[in-house]
Amino acid sequence: MKPRVIFGTAAIVVFTSLLMWNFGNSIGSYVGFDEAELSGNRVHVVGKWVKDQPHGFDRERMVFTFHMEDEYGEIRRVSYNKPKPNNFEDAESLVVIGSMRNGVLYSDDMLVKCPSKYNDASNLEMTSAE
Repeated sequence: MKPRVIFGTAAIVVFTSLLMWNFGNSIGSYVGFDEAELSGNRVHVVGKWVKDQPHGFDRERMVFTFHMEDEYGEIRRVSYNKPKPNNFEDAESLVVIGSMRNGVLYSDDMLVKCPSKYNDASNLEMTSAE
């Protein structure tokens, strides 16, 4: 075989391996707070905002903190390193992406799932037609 072919094949294998390793690390997994604490990796935790617990935005550190209850009933503090999302209060559920340290989920990304206005509109049409 020619050295170019060997080098090209090796470069493709190395590039593909690095791409798959990076993709696998960025995906994370959906877990509860307890499992997130044990894993120490980047995870996705699904839950709901606990409105009666303290929350707020620290302008000095640029961190929004709040408490969230996961799908298993565990309540933990979340430290989100961005301002509060606009539709945070309207959310029916949250997906917080980050890692647990010392009982706190440190997040750098969050998905806010709000109720669909289209579902409500179709329900109104159905009830008015009956």
